[in-house]
Amino acid sequence: MEYKIIRLTDQPEMKVQAAQWFHEKWNIPLAAYIESMDECLAGKAPFPQWYTVVCDGRIIGGLGVIENDFHDRKDLAPNVCAVYTEEDKRGKGIAGALLNYVCADMKEKGIDTLYLVTDHTSFYERYGWEFLCMVQGDGEPEMTRMYIHRE
Repeated sequence: MEYKIIRLTDQPEMKVQAAQWFHEKWNIPLAAYIESMDECLAGKAPFPQWYTVVCDGRIIGGLGVIENDFHDRKDLAPNVCAVYTEEDKRGKGIAGALLNYVCADMKEKGIDTLYLVTDHTSFYERYGWEFLCMVQGDGEPEMTRMYIHRE
């Protein structure tokens, strides 16, 4: 299977399609994705950034890099967010390739430490992420896991 990792800044015409795809996966308002992607495309800061994985014209995966992924540790930034691979494409290394690509891309922008909030255990460790601490998600009753990746 051949796929391509695409930075939104390299193909800004994908903004609406990408925003709709992320909205459908995470149920965050479409307008929030559009606003973040507009900020990304303005290019005034190293983040937010948005990335998609495309295969045969279809988005099959993606993630973003934002200031804060809805948690109480505002000092731990930026955050990788909205990591998703379509169910029929899982287990093929797509998420790992995307995570590695994004870490390298952010390092080129001068950011060598990234954070990520997840309920997963053992998945992100495969790609060089380390458990850092527990954080309180906005409006969440339970604490959730915070990971760190240093280049």
